[in-house]
Parts: sequence; structure tokens; C-alpha cells
Amino acid sequence: MLPMRGLNKGKELKVLTRNGEPVSSKVPRRTFLQYAALGGAGLAWIASGCKKEPLQEGVYLGAGDIGILNYLYMLEQLEAAFYTQVTQAFYTGATTTETALLNDIRDHEIAHREFFKNALGQVAIPSLDINLSAIDFTSRTSVLETARVFEDLGVSAYNGVGALIKGEAYLVFAGKIVSVEARHAALIRDLISDGSFAGSEVVDENGLDKALSPDEVLVVTSAYITTIINSEDLPTV
Repeated sequence: MLPMRGLNKGKELKVLTRNGEPVSSKVPRRTFLQYAALGGAGLAWIASGCKKEPLQEGVYLGAGDIGILNYLYMLEQLEAAFYTQVTQAFYTGATTTETALLNDIRDHEIAHREFFKNALGQVAIPSLDINLSAIDFTSRTSVLETARVFEDLGVSAYNGVGALIKGEAYLVFAGKIVSVEARHAALIRDLISDGSFAGSEVVDENGLDKALSPDEVLVVTSAYITTIINSEDLPTV
């Protein structure tokens, strides 16, 4: 599995305790997964933590950094559910190498999902209803093409909201996660067609990964996430 390291020593985070009072804490150097295992109320973003009544129906992502992190949590729920189902019964003809790689990706996506769930704590969205019935999990082509869509989508989604994250620590975490998602995307593309890891449809003429807005991403995810998502207060450029 790919190693994931935590924040540099001394990064100061604003957190909400169980009684709702803001405090400051120093996050020591630790691994990403140790940090993701935090329980209790988790972290909440002071600058964007004011609750409001959403105007639309559905699961409300929130505003500011909370909204963005819930949006990314939504994507990680989808990816974790997909790879969990892939690895429960591998497609016909899966090689030993492919099963090992897909198991690793599953573990990464579950770690990402649990990081967001624990970090958001009481302001995290619930577990979403996900329908993957349109995917033929017995077919290598169907599984890998879906994985390619999800991984490319994930990288583009992180790129699309990265500049909108206000909290420095959370931007660091998002950057660490998207770098792993990009490794996944490159690997899946090479499993489909060797040497296709950085095609022009995902990397532009400047050598940069493309970015998608939440509205664009939600059009794709709505085919698999049956829960109605209310993204009305997500930050925009």
C-alpha cells in the first residue's frame, strides 16, 4: 500500500469539543491513518460552521470548508463502496497482480472515507445510498472502465475545489489524498491500456490535471448515488 504521512509538527487546528467550545490544539507528527482514526466529535471548521436551514431537500453538504469536505466525503463513500464490491468477487480472469492492486486501492479508499467521517464528526453527512447495479462486476472491462471513470472523476473533483478550501491544514490533507487518487487513476489506465496513464483527456497541454466543478461531478455521481444531494451552499469561484 502507498504510505501516507500526517501534517508537519506544530500545525495549529481549531476544533470544536463536545461542549461546542472552540479550542486550539497542536497536531503532532503522526501517520495519516492514525489521524483518520480520531473518534468523538471530530473536527469542525469554525469559519464555515454556522448552521443554516437548507432551501432544498436532500442531504445537505453544508457551506464553506464543511461543505467541501462533506462533498469529498461523498465521493470517497462511492469509491469505497465500488472497490469493496469489486474485491468481494473478482471479475473473470483477474490476475494475482490485479487482485493485489485492487485490494490496495480498496484499502486506500476506505481509509479516505473513514478520515473524512471522523474528521467531520457531528457535521458529517450520513452514509449514502449507493446503487452499483449498472456495473457488470464479472467483466474485467466493465470494472476497469468504471474504476477509470471514478478515479479520473475524483482527481478532477479535488482539483475543482482545492482553491476554495480556507483551512490550511485541510488543504494539506486534500492535497495528500488527491495525490493518491492520481496514482490510482494512472494505475487503472495502465491496466486498461499500457502507457495510457496520462492521456490528453485528463492532462492538458500545460501538463496539468483537469478540474471539474461540483455541479459537473454531481451529474456523474447521480447515476450511482441514489440519495438526493443538496449542494446549494458549496463555495464557488
